[in-house]
Amino acid sequence: MDQQRMPNLEEMDEQEAHRFLTELFSNLNPQAEYELRHQDYVMEMPQSGERFRGKENMRAFQEARRALRQSGDLDSSSSPPSIRLRRVLVKEELWVVEGVIDYGGGQVSDLVAIMELRDGKMWRDRWYFAEPFEAPEWRAQWVERMEA
Repeated sequence: MDQQRMPNLEEMDEQEAHRFLTELFSNLNPQAEYELRHQDYVMEMPQSGERFRGKENMRAFQEARRALRQSGDLDSSSSPPSIRLRRVLVKEELWVVEGVIDYGGGQVSDLVAIMELRDGKMWRDRWYFAEPFEAPEWRAQWVERMEA
């Protein structure tokens, strides 16, 4: 993306943000994502205790992951993960994203990402992953089943 066509993420409503993220996640292009990140970008994944600091570092990680995947040294599937969004909530300088990430080979997790925006770009992301599990029978009388 060149600077002239770079969207200001803070100006998007929920529908625009949903469309934008759906397109972004379907392409998974390190260079395009790099352009959307604030210079002081930070991405955290609390479950693994990892923090990627700086948009250069994040792009290098994404490019390395792509190279490992293409060489067959990463995961059993050669395709990148797919992300299906359920919903995107937009508030001032904040997006909350709910979705499902599928890494292939049966590895599917629910995800929630909290995305903070600054200067029209992604400034800080915090991604939470949860693997599905069977609900206990004892509470079935009080709940209704959700779409998996």
